Amino acid sequence: MADETTATHGIQVQIVTPAGDIYNESGIDIAIVNTQGGQIGIMAKHVPILAALTIDELIVKRGNDKESLAVNGGIAEFSNNILTVIADSAETSDTIDVSRAESAKERAEARLAHAQDDNNDEELKRARIALMRAVNRIHVAALKSGR
Repeated sequence: MADETTATHGIQVQIVTPAGDIYNESGIDIAIVNTQGGQIGIMAKHVPILAALTIDELIVKRGNDKESLAVNGGIAEFSNNILTVIADSAETSDTIDVSRAESAKERAEARLAHAQDDNNDEELKRARIALMRAVNRIHVAALKSGR
């Protein structure tokens, strides 16, 4: 349960993946998550929620500082001024290897073309997800570099 300091001075945001904790910060003014039902801004004292996430950017703002994270699916739960994101994978903008993400994008595009040629629906679905993840990582990294 959040203490009074957290309740009056923002929220705590925790992002956990199978690889471990990716992000854990307190005093966040607002977190913006992209759910399958749309985008949600979460601030202190927000009603509790549980939502499935899309492959997209997650934004956290504290004062004039803004940080973007690449979140690749999962769930978000908010209760007692704590936002917990359990994601399939996630990266902070400063840990994204852009060249690796661009290579992954090229591989996904090739897989997508091959799956379309073969009319392989399962491979098409996997290739689309891989492409979305790579594009998300590139997008978040580009925001950090100001592009």
